[in-house]
Amino acid sequence: MPKGSNAPVPTAALRVEVGWRSGPGVPDADASALLLVGGKVRSDADFVFYNQPTHTSGAVRHEGKRDAGGRVTDTLLVDLARVEPAIETVVLAASADGGAFGQVPDLYVEVRDAAQNGVVARFDSTGATVETAFVLGEFYRRQGAWKFRAVGQGYGSGLEGLATDFGITVDEPQHTAPQVTAPALPPPPTLPATVPPPVHRTPPPPPAPPTAPVSLSKVTLTKAAPTVSLTKQGGTSGVMRVNLNWEMRKQFSGWGSKRGRAIALHNDLDLDLCALFELADGCKGVVQSLGNAFGALHQPPYIHLDGDDRTGAVARGENLTVNLDHRNDFRRILVFVTIYEGARSFADLHATVTLQPQFGAPIDFSLDECTVPSTVCALALITNHGGDLVVQREARYLVPERGVSPQRTVDHAYGWGMNWTPGRK
Repeated sequence: MPKGSNAPVPTAALRVEVGWRSGPGVPDADASALLLVGGKVRSDADFVFYNQPTHTSGAVRHEGKRDAGGRVTDTLLVDLARVEPAIETVVLAASADGGAFGQVPDLYVEVRDAAQNGVVARFDSTGATVETAFVLGEFYRRQGAWKFRAVGQGYGSGLEGLATDFGITVDEPQHTAPQVTAPALPPPPTLPATVPPPVHRTPPPPPAPPTAPVSLSKVTLTKAAPTVSLTKQGGTSGVMRVNLNWEMRKQFSGWGSKRGRAIALHNDLDLDLCALFELADGCKGVVQSLGNAFGALHQPPYIHLDGDDRTGAVARGENLTVNLDHRNDFRRILVFVTIYEGARSFADLHATVTLQPQFGAPIDFSLDECTVPSTVCALALITNHGGDLVVQREARYLVPERGVSPQRTVDHAYGWGMNWTPGRK
């Protein structure tokens, strides 16, 4: 589609992909959506992005990123049938993280039918230079039907400027001018006091409680910067979700066995998220789907595995939840992942790990550096330093010896010292 053109779209669930080509020196980018009435959001809740991934109506959801062969996509799911009647426009935007869009090749937005996966509309954004945010497109109502418009409007002020332009209150550090103290003035002359007659006035209504501003902060762990303090990020209470998602292979690759029966491996990749824990009282254990050791959130070990997922989707994926209200009960937690079936190594897989505290910035990193035939990877080590939980990116690919389980391999590498017996899902 050329810039400024429009096309009808079905009133159904749509998958919106913001994509680009990665490479050395290419900044990361993030997709977002704003639901507007009269060109502005009604409140900060109408902003959907990585720190606020789901709209209250359920009509828009941020799914997250995929990196497949150097092509990166950040995805939003939009169900136009669920958009509230008051909403006139759903803006689809992208913001650059660590550079400008002039450094981002092949930027585009593509709208697909979520059920059939057919392309409904596509706009390739070209000619970017110093812009750090873009409104790529928008859904808008016209005579009771929805249409998509290719916009291509750039901003030089990043996600913060784009968000505030549509009425979002952003929680970012502000630079204030130094205060100048005025010279003291002499007191006014004293006049004879007069007592006015009493006036009965209706007190004004109390002001509405202020809404919390939206935080745009996020943390990406890398080899050069592998650690972060949860305390410094505000993650000192509530729960923290650890999500693993991956690029699932689609091809048929034979037959396998799981849960005691033969199954066709049309969607054959199965990764299992696990956690070794050591509590302050010396208790040690593992949380994993193998052996149904799903843990518990409100009693030891205060870690719970949501379930066993085979899709790799960000909305699902494999999820661990850690109860940060009991952070003083933790000595260390090692989050790791094993390949249960469907692949021989992490070398050919594309996976992303996100740690999302209930309060504080999300922490993420990718698994894309494996060069060995590894079937188990240590993801992150969380250690207690005087009540402060420090997250360290491990991304350490291990190769089990013949006859040694992945769990025992991780245990040996990190000196957990547990006894292991064979188990099944």
